[in-house]
Amino acid sequence: MAKSSKKIPKTFFSFLAISALIWLLITFSKEYKTVINYPVKYTKIAQDKLLQETPIKKIDVAIKASGFKILRAKISQKTIELDASKLNRKNSSKFYFLIDNQRSKIQKQLLTGVELQEIIQDTIYLNLGLLTSKKIALKPNLEIDYHIGYDLLDEITLKPDSIIVSGPESQIAKINYLNLKKLTLTDVKSNFKEQVNIQKPEKSKNLKFNTTISTIYGKVDKFTEGKLQVPITIKNLPPNTNITTLTKNVEVGFVVALSNFVKVSETSFKIECDYRFSEKNNLDYLIPKVVAKPDFVKSFKINPTKIDFLIQK
Repeated sequence: MAKSSKKIPKTFFSFLAISALIWLLITFSKEYKTVINYPVKYTKIAQDKLLQETPIKKIDVAIKASGFKILRAKISQKTIELDASKLNRKNSSKFYFLIDNQRSKIQKQLLTGVELQEIIQDTIYLNLGLLTSKKIALKPNLEIDYHIGYDLLDEITLKPDSIIVSGPESQIAKINYLNLKKLTLTDVKSNFKEQVNIQKPEKSKNLKFNTTISTIYGKVDKFTEGKLQVPITIKNLPPNTNITTLTKNVEVGFVVALSNFVKVSETSFKIECDYRFSEKNNLDYLIPKVVAKPDFVKSFKINPTKIDFLIQK
């Protein structure tokens, strides 16, 4: 014979749900006291001062409100602003203020219907440093591989080549220059322009840069070699002394950008031999030296490097 089972009416579950809802409404409508951990931020810090350490990020506030308000307050996680304009000094860099003095300001920031009972923390400490500014030079970090026969036409330039850094005086005083992040270029045979980030010093906090990027400019050209015969001049020759050199010219080999090649002539170089130097060092030859040359000549070489001479009597 089959066993019979009684089915629970659906109206029972409906009644149960309605009862639970009514209980929740009654329970959450009642007032309770609790403590909520509110995140905080600090406002109105003097412009000439800067936080050197991160102060406490949250405060415990005892409140009284209905269950619904408490639930909403916990979910919203509203950030409370604390006024740091009026501070008391503890020592050269440590300041503090009493939170209870801002009780009315904090109450206005709470949700409507939430009553401030007590602020658990009574004192907030701030570690502040004197804010100062300094102009600091930038230093590039380059690794450039040029195409065969190509090289820099002029020196690398930076824009800006220095920046204004603001921060705690104790940190700024230690900074002499700032490095740029490494720039690597390969097979370069044309002008380049690259933006590079400025590296912040290690173990330095709360520094402000007026810009965080510098642009590196490089003018590149193809280089070629040339040779010229350039006359020599002799200086510091004693009175009534005549000498005869075995050559009147020296060969100057030079490397120059192709665009500047036509600008180079024998008058571009001035070669001198110092007779007094040879005499003082008991040399029986003169040493030719380049004493003037165009700035755009990349490199040069003199041949011969010694010039024999005879004294005429």
